[in-house]
Amino acid sequence: MKLELTDEQQMIQALARDFASLEVKPIAAECDREARFPHATVKRMGELGLMGIVIPEKLGGSGADVLSYVLALEEVAVACASHAVVMSVNNSLVCDPIHQFGTPEQHERFLVPLASGKGLGCFALTEPQAGSDATNQATLVRRNDDHYVLNGRKVFVTNGREATVALVFAQTDPAKGHHGISAFLVEKGTPGFLVPKVEDKLGLRASDTAEFVFEECRVPAANRLGAEGEGFRVAMRGITGGRIGIAAQAVGIARAALEASVAYARERKAFGVPIGQHQQIQWMLADMATAVDAARLLTWRAATLKDRGQPYTSAASMAKLYASEMAMRVTTDAIQVHGGYGYIKDYPVERFFRDAKITQIYEGTSQIQRLVIARSLLELK
Repeated sequence: MKLELTDEQQMIQALARDFASLEVKPIAAECDREARFPHATVKRMGELGLMGIVIPEKLGGSGADVLSYVLALEEVAVACASHAVVMSVNNSLVCDPIHQFGTPEQHERFLVPLASGKGLGCFALTEPQAGSDATNQATLVRRNDDHYVLNGRKVFVTNGREATVALVFAQTDPAKGHHGISAFLVEKGTPGFLVPKVEDKLGLRASDTAEFVFEECRVPAANRLGAEGEGFRVAMRGITGGRIGIAAQAVGIARAALEASVAYARERKAFGVPIGQHQQIQWMLADMATAVDAARLLTWRAATLKDRGQPYTSAASMAKLYASEMAMRVTTDAIQVHGGYGYIKDYPVERFFRDAKITQIYEGTSQIQRLVIARSLLELK
């Protein structure tokens, strides 16, 4: 694995950094406080090519590689984790599966708008009884001539309220278990597609998390993604790649907390000197910086393996596990470095702390990542 970035990768990284620092960072705290979806800056991400980074240019994307994607995502997450998750879901969980499993007609109708930022996608897999046990789908779908009819409920759908199209998973044949799950592209506004609730969350408050209800929702058969019964494979493709994106998001959150802590340690005085001159603070900062770099390298490795077409499932889980656990530790330490000021909203580290927690939960909890890694080591199915 080469650690030197190509000119193109550096250009994408710099573009994302400039955008994030100049346009996203100034509004991040306000959007978080008001739980306001940042429509203008999300649209701007699409204009800059950040919403479909690995999708070929002819299909509306930037035609870059996965490493470029995680470089850009980290920069956005440094400024605002909510922007980063909007970007991550659209890239990893929606555009990538459509690119891999979609027909030419689906590419033109759905992928081009999503990858170019003219639309926004969401991923509807989780149900009240089907979180970590994603195979336990209760949403049902039946074939009716040239349509499918959906009935069921989905929860914790990131981008759910704002999305123009949802990638929805449902059982076409419950007797077959996960082999009976199919995937569908369902456009917002379809009769029977309801969004009854948006969650009030601890963190990532500028991104919306919604509940879906489907009541006799008719979906054209042409909107099925992949073959009937192939839905679980479609979902795992998105989630496994998505774990690399969440690892990058966690690195960005932790980096923001580290940078804020270093700046504070230079300015805040205790016992007559800046607190950065006290050895205990120095050790905390050193451990934080080392952990951030280690997580970044794991994330780059997973991205590089995916770029090469090599197996990356275990590497993605390692990156996501370590980066998310690291982000929680680093943001906790950042509050400690700030002392009482870290606990109030005048300083951004309390937001970083709140945002970091979800990285241990979504797209596979830390416990699920350990199972994936262990099964790979033991060669268990």
